[in-house]
Amino acid sequence: MSAAPSSPDPVDEIVAAWRTELPQVAGLPLELAKRVGRLAGLIDAATNAELDRLGRTKAEYEVLARLRAAGAPYRRKPHELASSLLLSSGGTTNVLHRLTAAGLVVREADRSDRRSVWVRLTPAGVRAAEEIVLATNAAQSALLDRLPTDTSVALADQLREVLAVLEAGVLPALRRSGP
Repeated sequence: MSAAPSSPDPVDEIVAAWRTELPQVAGLPLELAKRVGRLAGLIDAATNAELDRLGRTKAEYEVLARLRAAGAPYRRKPHELASSLLLSSGGTTNVLHRLTAAGLVVREADRSDRRSVWVRLTPAGVRAAEEIVLATNAAQSALLDRLPTDTSVALADQLREVLAVLEAGVLPALRRSGP
């Protein structure tokens, strides 16, 4: 890591405590895990505040966002949603039932495969998806806009590289043992 900040932050304090108590865990992996976890926690808190305000769960948000991002006609197969969101088929079914009951999605038969269905946003679902995506993006932006642009760009580039390397080894194993 780079030079220590002028004043220690909570992660520095955690690492220092482990350096005394169990030195073999007080290294870079602990520091990276704690810092990434704290960053994810801050982003999740901003996101969850908007989801609470809009009366939606994180899973509902993810499904609505994926369907809206698919472009017109805003539809995907349930198994595509489940695998892209790392949800179980049962979890996906539960979310789809709630969104169907709310009038935000409909299930349509796949004319080319009678065993399959499409999940499609209704017009109300498109509006809800756009509202939720815009609101969560605004909350995340309000948090992250405090960073200088060059820091944000460098961080995004570095995280892309880190995730590419780590996911290459982890995701295939998760998919084999997954939901």
